[in-house]
Amino acid sequence: MVLLGDGMADYPIPELQGRTPLQAAKIPNLDRLSQKGILGLVRTVPRGFSPGSDVANLSIFGYDPARHFTGRAPLEAASMGVQLNPADVAFRCNLLTVSEKKGQAILEDFSAGHISTEEAREIIMDMGKLLGNQEFNFYPGVSYRHLMVWRRGQQSLSLKTTPPHDITGKPIREYLPQGEGQNEILRLMEEAQKFLLNHPVNQTRQRAGKKPANAIWLWGQGSAPALLPLTKRYGLKGSVISAVDLMKGIGFYAGLEIVNVPGATGYLDTNYAGKAEYALRELSKKDFVYVHVEAPDEASHNGNLKDKIQAIEDFDGKIVGPILRGLEEYEDFRLLVLPDHPTPIVLKTHSPDPVPFVIFSAEDARRPPQRDRSFDEVSAQKSGLFIERGHELMEKFIKGFFPLSR
Repeated sequence: MVLLGDGMADYPIPELQGRTPLQAAKIPNLDRLSQKGILGLVRTVPRGFSPGSDVANLSIFGYDPARHFTGRAPLEAASMGVQLNPADVAFRCNLLTVSEKKGQAILEDFSAGHISTEEAREIIMDMGKLLGNQEFNFYPGVSYRHLMVWRRGQQSLSLKTTPPHDITGKPIREYLPQGEGQNEILRLMEEAQKFLLNHPVNQTRQRAGKKPANAIWLWGQGSAPALLPLTKRYGLKGSVISAVDLMKGIGFYAGLEIVNVPGATGYLDTNYAGKAEYALRELSKKDFVYVHVEAPDEASHNGNLKDKIQAIEDFDGKIVGPILRGLEEYEDFRLLVLPDHPTPIVLKTHSPDPVPFVIFSAEDARRPPQRDRSFDEVSAQKSGLFIERGHELMEKFIKGFFPLSR
């Protein structure tokens, strides 16, 4: 089983007396794993790549991004059941809140106040009726995360686009899509903004004091990738559990069953207990389960230190703890726990730095603990174990190719 706490890693923070959130959080289960298992650092984002969750999680799944990464949106398209022909290009379509400051349009909130899936679906469906045609198709996703497909839009593959969570609080003009195909994309974004201004959902949200979804942001474009399923590569059956379409899409290409947990939101209010329960249920029937929790990353993008620590502690207490107890009934198991990338509070976006990981097995459970170790960036670095090529971690994990020394 793989347990992934999205964006948990961070930098030392003055408010925490120079500690990272992982060092400050109360995480007894993760610390126990680190004291008995194999602790190390892994570079999940290859040098020269933008530190997105798409690249990082491809690496963790065992795919070399240099060979297999074609963009974020086509991975999400697979999760949503959207068929891409070879000439089609998928774009991530965020609903967001834009405000005006000193005559400039500012990206106020990349999630439109974490708009609900029901509200967002109504907006995207209505937008599709107005702006959609044989060339441009809109598909509703979860909360603020949606999809636009440009049929036969290969010219847009070289467009320079920017993740909206990278520019919160900044003027949007200098980050607008640039390159071949920009006129069509900018036209869609401009027409969408006019349409959203008076949409009934936004009028209702504003009356309730909530942020309106008054703009869309198109980014992360790409064509369908070609990936050898993990199931065929290792001869196993497995499942992926996540509230995020990106993770479900990678799981789809990896040949895993997508398991949807009721109440899984991708935020602090997600159904942690349900994720742990479903994960153990899947493991009783399968060989491999990948569990993804988005909440620490969302808190980091919002620059909310309190929420990030809470998300890390919830991951430890409500995911890692129950799953560890559930694994006790197995004579043999192997568990990998890690973030996909750091999402430093000070940056409010991802960084490409290596992240801590721990591998824990049934055999490790019987070992005496090393009390001076904990699950954090500093302890992982002190371990002396470093994996430069992050996509090699999965094979080492599944096949057990690790040094005996702890």
